Order: sequence, then structure tokens, then C-alpha cells
Amino acid sequence: MGFLTGMAIGITLGIALIFAFARFQITRSNHRSHLAKTVAAFARMTMEDSRRILPPKQKLTWLNTHLDKIWPYVNQAASELIKRIVEPTLDQYTPTMLSSITFNKLTLGTVAPQFTGISIVEAESGADGVTMELEIQWDGNPKIVLDIKTLVGVVKNIRFTGVFRLIFKPLVNEFPSFGAISYSLIEHKHLDFTLKVVGGDISTVPGISDAIEETIRDAIEGSITWPVRKIIPIIAGDYSNLELKSVGTLEVKLVEAKNLANKDLIGKSDPCAVLFVRPLRNAIQTSKTINNELDPVWNENFEFSVEDASTQHLTVRVFDDEGIQAKQLIGCAQVPLKDLQPGKVKDVWLKLVKDLEVQKDTKYRGEVHLELLYCPYGVESIFTNLYSLNYGLTILEKALKDEIMGGDVNRSKKKYVIVRGVLSVTVISAQDLPPTDISGKSNPYVVLILKKADQKLKTRVANPSLNPVWNQTFDFVVEDGLHEMLLVEVWDHDLVGKDKIGRVTMTLTRVILEGEVEESYPLDGAKSGKLHLHLRWVPQHKYRDP
Repeated sequence: MGFLTGMAIGITLGIALIFAFARFQITRSNHRSHLAKTVAAFARMTMEDSRRILPPKQKLTWLNTHLDKIWPYVNQAASELIKRIVEPTLDQYTPTMLSSITFNKLTLGTVAPQFTGISIVEAESGADGVTMELEIQWDGNPKIVLDIKTLVGVVKNIRFTGVFRLIFKPLVNEFPSFGAISYSLIEHKHLDFTLKVVGGDISTVPGISDAIEETIRDAIEGSITWPVRKIIPIIAGDYSNLELKSVGTLEVKLVEAKNLANKDLIGKSDPCAVLFVRPLRNAIQTSKTINNELDPVWNENFEFSVEDASTQHLTVRVFDDEGIQAKQLIGCAQVPLKDLQPGKVKDVWLKLVKDLEVQKDTKYRGEVHLELLYCPYGVESIFTNLYSLNYGLTILEKALKDEIMGGDVNRSKKKYVIVRGVLSVTVISAQDLPPTDISGKSNPYVVLILKKADQKLKTRVANPSLNPVWNQTFDFVVEDGLHEMLLVEVWDHDLVGKDKIGRVTMTLTRVILEGEVEESYPLDGAKSGKLHLHLRWVPQHKYRDP
């Protein structure tokens, strides 16, 4: 009887376990099926779906509340991570006057950042990913001690407002529905901090604090600011297609500057210019220094790699270079690359400011003259025909060019292209010249200088007038048109001497491209006055093999 009872109980328990296991399997299967459907739905989610789930500029009070609670732990982990990642990066931005900048101590303080908004960014057509932007504000009280060569620098009282971009890409049919996360600082609206340098005699050198602050700002811009991005793989795979890549080149002719602020007590500044798209040490280019001059003419060409023309910009900093001490900043300026039409030359004058972010200082610091050409890969520019032709090359020059460029005319562009021809300049007239004589008039004449070739010609002296007419034509044989420059100076002739009234400085780019130009040019350095010129370019015939 006991045996039968035990047997019945065993069978009952067995059946119950079978049913329980079956139900568990069904529930597990349904759960996995539901998860698979959810992941697939995420993978198919459109931009509009994302916005319905997460409206633009949504408040993040809940996230800030939790971040405040866990901030002591985040501070400890983040401080170690920043020190490990950023210290090697600082080495790329350390100015030449300092041997190194390293962290002695780093803690982010007791104040957590606040997320002030979140939004979904419109993706490109056919893009396989979701892009979010988080706006962050931080009035922090960190303690960051930097070892600066033999000095110690203390960074404190940081105020930062910026927007971080998160890209979830590519979308996949596997949890968590994306393969990797890329993050970048898309915009730093405000960055302010206090830097105190203590110890060591070098702290008395002019410009040392400015150079260190500039290093910190450049490190932020060059290492984490968009289009630079950090990629964190979530699912194993090859994400090299997400890495930063060059999409084109920016050609810059640094023409000249005018009316620069004087940094010297005796004499004039010795200006040089520093240019970059990204402030990496190997991507920054520096002009020659022109001694004792507030209206320098450089006529130098530079080329930069571009990764994202829609967000990047060209930065120009003009310094007074004394040679024996730190360079003193005269002023700086920026050109957004989105303002450039691909394949078209743009001529710009930029006003210099003290700080590109703050811009509270309204003091006039001078202007810098640039000629810019952005060439995306695969897009023909107006120079394409010039690059593909061998204008006026000798047999030796042609052989050298082919060897240097390897037959690729698009690789080195202006640097190895020689454009020869004849430049005809007709000095027609001038209007509204400033008086230089007691009589209220001037005895003006014009000097034309081809800078690189060091050729100089001049007109006759006109009768006393503020609106002289010359109508004289001069021809110059030009050996290297793309790198040449024409200076046109107006002088007043007196029996006891001569006075410079003003000048016009121009490259030959426009006349080479258009063939003929006639225009009135304002005189730099003069209170008033314009010079009416006609220029004509006759190219030397393309060299042909016999």
C-alpha cells in the first residue's frame, strides 16, 4: 500500500515537473522572442520614432539627481581615466618653450556636471545609426596640479558649457541593437578656468601663462572636439569605417596683414603667423617672421587636411616673435570652412581679436589677408586644368615634376605647378588721394613691384592733383604666377624727398583664372583714395615634347 502511495506521489510530481518545465520553456521562448522583436524594432527605428520617444531638448532632471548621488564614485573613476588618457595627449600640444606638461594631481571636485538638455540629430540620408546630443554645464571646483617642466601650475574654478555628441552605429539585429558608440564634444560654448603658475624663474617670462592656457584649450579642441571622435566597441567587429578620415584639402595663401598692434616699446613688432585646422603639433604651420613691421607681406602658401568642412574652421594666430622669449599674441581670427564654396577661391580680410571664445576686448588689433581654396576629394576645382598642364616647363623641370608627383597632379597641387606668362598692368588713374603738400595737393607717381621676381617699374610723376591720370602700361615676365605677388605703391614726389601715400597688394590668382581684370582698389595706409588698374594675363604656351 505504501509502495503504491509513493508511486502515485512520484508520478504526480513527475507530471507536475514536466508541466512546469514545459511552461518555463514556453515562457523563456516567448521572452526571447519578445526580446528579439524588440531588438529588431530598435534596429528598424527611424528618426521620427526616436523623436517621439525622446522629444528635442528634453529636460534631464532625473539623470542629474542620480548623477549627484553617485558623483563621488564617478569622480574617482573619471579622474583616473582622464589622467591616463589625457596626459599622453597633452604632449602633442605642449609649446616648444616647455619640455613637458604632466599631471601631478587630478580630482574633479565635489560639484557634479548638470545635463541641461538632450536631442536627436537629423541623420544623413541612408545613415545606419542614431545620433544624440547631450548639452552639459559644469561650474566645477576641481583641483588639477600640473607639473610644467620645473614649475607647478594649479588649475581651478572651471566653468564649462558644451554639447556632447553620441553616435550609436551601426544598428544591428542583436542586443543592445547597436555595435559601437562614438562620442565627441560637438561644441564648447564656454570654457573658463583659473591657472596659477608657481615656482621656478621661468614663471616671470612674458607669455608663459597664456601659452599654457592655449595648450589646454588646443588639447581639448584637437583631441575630443568634433570631427574627432572616440569609438567604444560594444559588440565585437571592425569599426574602422567610423574612424576620422580626411575628405579634402584646404589651400591657404597667407598674403599680408595691416595695422597690427605694436607689442614693442622700442621699434615695431616682428610678426609671424601660426595657422591650423586641427591644433596638432604636426598639423600646425608657421610663417616666416618679418622684422620691425606692422604691415607685413608674407606671400606664403600652406596646405591642410580637412575631415569635416561643415564644422571645422581655419584658425590664424599672429604673434610678435622676439626670438629670445615667448611669442606674444597680437591677435587671432577664424574662418568657418562651411563658408567656402568647394573648388572656388575666396579672398578674405579678417579682423584680429584677443580671444576667439570670450571676445569682450573690442580693441582694434589689425587685420590679416588670406586667399582660401577648399578642394574636396573627387571634386574638380578651378585649378584642375592648371594642375594637369605643364605651362612653360623646361624638359628638366618637367622630369623633376613627374618624379616628385609620381604622375598624380592632384597630390601636390600648387607647390609643384609652375604657371608662366606675361602680366600687363595698366595704371589708369587715382581718385581722392589725401593731400601731402602745403598747396593741398600731391605730385603722385606709382611704383609697381613684382615681389618674388624682385622686378620694379614706375610711372611718370603726374601734375599736382588729388585725382591724377596716368594711362601707362607695363609688362612683367612672370616665372611662377601662382606664388607671385604684385605690390602697387603710390608716392608723392617732392624736390626735397618723397612720401609714401598708400599701397595695393594683390596675388595673381584672379587674373590668371579670369584672364583680364579691371577694378578700383582702396589704398591701404592712406586716409582716402582709390587706384584704378587694368590687369591682363597672357599664359605662356603649354610645353610640348618635340
